[in-house]
Amino acid sequence: MDLEKQPPKPVVPAEPRPAARPADALRASDADRDRIADILRDALAEGRLDPEEHSERIDAVYRAKTVGELQPIVGDLPRARKDAEPGAYAHGPGEAEGEAENLIAVFSSTTRKGRWRVGRRTKVFALFGNVEIDLTEAMFEQRVTVIDATTIFGNVEVTVPENITLRGNGNGVFGNFEVRGLEAVHPDAPVVVVNGYSVFGNVEAKPKRGRRVSDLQRRLRKYLG
Repeated sequence: MDLEKQPPKPVVPAEPRPAARPADALRASDADRDRIADILRDALAEGRLDPEEHSERIDAVYRAKTVGELQPIVGDLPRARKDAEPGAYAHGPGEAEGEAENLIAVFSSTTRKGRWRVGRRTKVFALFGNVEIDLTEAMFEQRVTVIDATTIFGNVEVTVPENITLRGNGNGVFGNFEVRGLEAVHPDAPVVVVNGYSVFGNVEAKPKRGRRVSDLQRRLRKYLG
């Protein structure tokens, strides 16, 4: 066979590599939100933000879905230039953040109360049922605790001690969503954020007057190192 007469094989162009995903488009993690919340806390303590501005920005932190949405919240604060650089919050898929605790009540009742360790995030679902979460004697091992509550023809009640910060974000469809906001005097007090969605049901979070976090100072010393 005469190899010189063989037609040349066509050259197959290499497939283009997918463009790298911008760091700003990555989904924000709980650690990302906590870092931004710490910057806002310091700004409040230094007098750079008043309590109302601090509350508005904290609400924006826990509504943010991506890293890019978090960065503008602290863009005018000194620590933001150091701690919130592009890509500073990009985490690989293998980084563990811990599993959320699930509380479910379907045609039943679920209660979490007494002396217990509160996780970073708790997911609550009530369908024709009732869930009660009492944090008045709980131990907070992190500064920010998030409770995501969904109720359909059900009821979710959250009670917190009066010396922490309580915030909420949610709505109801033929139902009720009510969070009685509370701002702690101490800037490093635990923060409980209740996010909720209620359909023909009720989500309510409120402080219990006279009940306080008894060992708050010890845990604050541990948190501050």
